[in-house]
Amino acid sequence: MANSEFLIRQAENADANKIFEFLCELENRVFDYQEFYLNYRNNIFGNNNVYLVASDKGGLVVGYISCHGQTLLHHGGMVYEIQELFVEKKWRRKGIARLLISTLEERLAKRDYQGLEVSTNAGRLESPEFYRKYGFEQTHVKFTKSRK
Repeated sequence: MANSEFLIRQAENADANKIFEFLCELENRVFDYQEFYLNYRNNIFGNNNVYLVASDKGGLVVGYISCHGQTLLHHGGMVYEIQELFVEKKWRRKGIARLLISTLEERLAKRDYQGLEVSTNAGRLESPEFYRKYGFEQTHVKFTKSRK
């Protein structure tokens, strides 16, 4: 999908470095690149995953979205979950996130699935309203336990 300024396309191997930068900024930590790269390659080629990048007219990658699908018994079938959505600060408020989400939904429309979910870090106070704007409803509260 494209508008006059941005193109949304499938993520490729060549996008790994930029997505690594985005992920480190999103999570405010530096990940091990080799481990990231192995996981990235597995994920972008996963049958139930969708990884998209947004680029400007010159091909500069300015954002991405990752989405994983899994069959859940309590949903009665396949459910997709947005894992990460990131747009570089200087490119925000230009409709890029909307393009990423709408392109993701277009791709998922061709599949048999029960729903699309997203969870967000409790510290990202603006995120719930952002996702509501795109039609998501808060139906769950998520708890996590880190491996020690």
